[in-house]
Amino acid sequence: MRDNLTMPSPDQLKALIQSHLRRDDGQFLSVAMQVAAHEAKAGRGKLALELRELIDAAKARLAPAAGGKLVPIAAGLMNSAARRGELESLLNVSHPSARLVDMVLDDSASQQLARVVKEQRQIARLQAHGLQPRRKLLLVGPPGTGKTLTAEALAGELGLPLMRVRLDALITKFMGETAAKLRLVFDAMADVRGVYFFDEFDAIGSQRAQGQDVGEIRRVLNSFLQMIEQDASHSLILAATNHAEVLDQALFRRFDDVVGYQLPSAAQAVTLLRNRLGAFSPKPWRASAWATPLAGLSHAEVCRAAEEAVKHAILADQAQVQSADLRQALDERRAIAERLGQAVPLSEHGRPGR
Repeated sequence: MRDNLTMPSPDQLKALIQSHLRRDDGQFLSVAMQVAAHEAKAGRGKLALELRELIDAAKARLAPAAGGKLVPIAAGLMNSAARRGELESLLNVSHPSARLVDMVLDDSASQQLARVVKEQRQIARLQAHGLQPRRKLLLVGPPGTGKTLTAEALAGELGLPLMRVRLDALITKFMGETAAKLRLVFDAMADVRGVYFFDEFDAIGSQRAQGQDVGEIRRVLNSFLQMIEQDASHSLILAATNHAEVLDQALFRRFDDVVGYQLPSAAQAVTLLRNRLGAFSPKPWRASAWATPLAGLSHAEVCRAAEEAVKHAILADQAQVQSADLRQALDERRAIAERLGQAVPLSEHGRPGR
């Protein structure tokens, strides 16, 4: 029995060789991931991690096209439009290593995102029954609550490139030009499978009836509504906003799921802080001592405070973060967030005020 755990199965070995001979990089990496999982279950975590890093590095150089074959990302973008330079100016491409396990979310959001990953990983099974996986998500919630990290985690989980759409380059003052650029982005979705992320989406998704909207933005919104409805690519489309109340109601029907984000609860904030501090956590660690200093802070502010405290410890040649330094970092982040209106102020008794 032990011998069976010391090497990949014969079927896996054959699949690796066959996919290599067919130059099927997607299948090769898929089988390689099975081998890595096999090693992890056998208790060889170091080897499993090394295999996963090699696979992630290979995926970073390649992007799945609509047909399933992996191609270099640059080549895929070149094929998506004659004006490759213009398209590249509209998209910031990255290859995140984040995973959903890195996030601290409420049960509802966690279940929604896990369901997206499960359906994306089993596309063929769903399509065999005439069904399509969820892939168009609207992310709504206050700043710093995990919307951008969600885009990174989904890309990391699925081994896809993250394509951040640059709204500053997309939106122009010339009639018709923004819609034309938006068409380039949707064409790219069909040519290069990835996670396409529209951050601060209310810039183009605000209600068409609002009097202050200029005609061009209304035309862009209408174009977006048509394009996302007609889109039949294999890419994931994510749109994030801090102001769901200003979005045009027609948008909500175009998305497969709406994922809501909130400030972390006391327990979630403490868990997030401990995870971010890792081996640098103050010792002894008393979770109850941090509930009040963390109250009302967003996920992003908690993470930044932890990072600042760890940097201070490293530069001071300390093996752990000192509690006083961590409290100071949290106080600084709270002061900044309160000035921006992104944190709940503490009352004079140390509790979140109203």
